[in-house]
Amino acid sequence: MTPQKSWKDPILHVNEIHVEESCMDFDYTRDILKRANLPYTVIPDRSDPSGIPGEYPWNLVQGKHHLLLCKNRGHFFKPCPGTKEYRCCDYQVLNIGMGCPMDCVYCILQAYLNKPWLTFFINTDDLLSEMRTAFQAEPGRFFRIGTGEFTDSMALDKITCLSPVLVEFMAEQKQAVLELKTKSGVIDNLRDIKHNGRTVLAWSLNSTSIMEKEEIRTATLDERLQAAAQCAKWGYKLAFHFDPIIDHPGWEDGYEETINKLYKAVPAEQIVWISLGALRYLPSLKTIGTERFPQSRIFYQEFIEGLDNKKRYFRPRRVILYRHIYSLLKQRSAPQTCIYFCMESDEIWQDVMGYIPEEKGGIPAMLDRTVNI
Repeated sequence: MTPQKSWKDPILHVNEIHVEESCMDFDYTRDILKRANLPYTVIPDRSDPSGIPGEYPWNLVQGKHHLLLCKNRGHFFKPCPGTKEYRCCDYQVLNIGMGCPMDCVYCILQAYLNKPWLTFFINTDDLLSEMRTAFQAEPGRFFRIGTGEFTDSMALDKITCLSPVLVEFMAEQKQAVLELKTKSGVIDNLRDIKHNGRTVLAWSLNSTSIMEKEEIRTATLDERLQAAAQCAKWGYKLAFHFDPIIDHPGWEDGYEETINKLYKAVPAEQIVWISLGALRYLPSLKTIGTERFPQSRIFYQEFIEGLDNKKRYFRPRRVILYRHIYSLLKQRSAPQTCIYFCMESDEIWQDVMGYIPEEKGGIPAMLDRTVNI
């Protein structure tokens, strides 16, 4: 029997690189090309890579073989695009690139982006400068920052080696913490870095059957937890995200298995936060998801349109899902770990956790305390 291919490092899916002409002047670009050792073409600035047939999003599988190295000519640093209708954690997004070599059935980027290739931004000096300016402009503010909004934080790190740059920069920042969130097992570049506890390594987790069937080209549960355990040994704080929680046959046992394995592998006291969020999606994602992944059944359930115009499970069903998973986590979590909902209402908080965020100072304060102990 042929062993299943490991996608612990999803960079294996990339087989061609495109470089904006002006980016060839960067030493960083040449370093990436050398590490990648892949065919590359130089293209005019602001132009699209060629050789990707078909229309978006149906050409995503082919497009994810291609990586574009270019400049970010917009802002790197901006607030998370939450909605006022649900409780938000006041996260700040650091945009290092767009797209992901993995291919999760439920991924919102399928409906949010409009280009099939992966993009990585080369002008990292501008990125760091923008963060310095933001910190100096608000010296009394504490920033929680993440790079995993429009891409996976670590999926390309083997060739970009961006994580050491960010971790070393953050180590000197007293008013901020960085979260690197991934579904990969890529951590080698994090070894032997003086991080000063200012970087949190985070993994998205799910029921075991969902990870196997709906999260294509991602690391297995064991590979993710082995990576997390190693990062804990290197002194990093950890976080985990059960988002999206998906209602499916056997979900109770599936999430219990994942949570049991999590706490067997990772020291509970090093987990600073765990988020919970039930499946929610833009209506356009159902059309894309069902056509790209006809074998998946996750969109064929009862949903209601939420206040943010996204499809959600009915509130009573969300409460059932959340109560079971929250109970399992509370039995094992350390007292200082913050378990919180991503984009849920006060009613859900009260029904499941017995309080609303304002009673504890709000979600941002709850999370900030975990990294400022």
